[in-house]
Amino acid sequence: MSLPHFYLHDQVIADEPGQEFPLRLAPDDAKHARVLRLAPGEHVAVVDAAQDYFECEIVSFEDQIPVVCVARRFDDGASGPSVVLVQGLAKGDKMETVIRHATELGVSAFVPLACERSIVKLDAKKGAAKAERWRAVAKSAAMQSGQRSMPEVNEPMALAEACSLVKNATAVLVCWEEAPQTASLSDAISNGLARNGMLAGDARIAVVVGPEGGLTQREVDALLECNPSAALVTLGPSILRTETAGIVAPALVLYELRRMADARRRGLEDARPAAFDLDLDAEGDSRASGPTMPIADALGEGVRKGSGFARLPRKGLA
Repeated sequence: MSLPHFYLHDQVIADEPGQEFPLRLAPDDAKHARVLRLAPGEHVAVVDAAQDYFECEIVSFEDQIPVVCVARRFDDGASGPSVVLVQGLAKGDKMETVIRHATELGVSAFVPLACERSIVKLDAKKGAAKAERWRAVAKSAAMQSGQRSMPEVNEPMALAEACSLVKNATAVLVCWEEAPQTASLSDAISNGLARNGMLAGDARIAVVVGPEGGLTQREVDALLECNPSAALVTLGPSILRTETAGIVAPALVLYELRRMADARRRGLEDARPAAFDLDLDAEGDSRASGPTMPIADALGEGVRKGSGFARLPRKGLA
């Protein structure tokens, strides 16, 4: 069973003088801990202000605040690739929907983008208030889904600001309904990795999704010019709602990055001497068979080699 997650904003566990210490929880987190009815002996996951990740055991309570000791420290290694979602401002609760579900997927940062076709227009004061609400949504989703860290949620940005923010990304993938169907997400990511000499596990990919009505040609041109590894990508032949695309696109990107990282790891393992199985054919003669591969990979290999399998639809974005 996954552990309840808590995030500490102003407490570094390594600086605590004793083995047992109270968690300095934000008021809403302290309330959440009470709702969970945590008891001594139970364990929780804690990410502190230094972004270190611990499993802690509750030993007691002080004024309803958990007093804990560290049970173990989780791996310090990088948690994997980073995906930043640049989401065109959308009306109603669509932004909350996108932020909630994309956080559950593992998106590391959100950039709300004020677009020419955005129905919602926010001044600085309203934008700051919205950002606070979106951060609360992201925090709740991160706690619920057990994320290693909370995503960063920026205040709404103009196009020029967003372009400046993503100019050093490994790749900028601009999801556009007018992109050719051959503009695959996989190719765009691979090109970005190759251009930057970077592995998939270390990549920082920006994904851009327009608002209702989509991105204008001027916005697309600016986004493509802001980064040498920027590219148009398609999510397939269907026209998706902005709140759908804002979830589907980063999900595909994260899947593709993890697939690439796994393929590299498997490649390194395959470079070692392989263990062969000995089977018997119909005549009883022995024959060697190589290592097996997952069914999904085998199906994909069959399609690539033109086997009799029905052709699988190619995922447009990645």
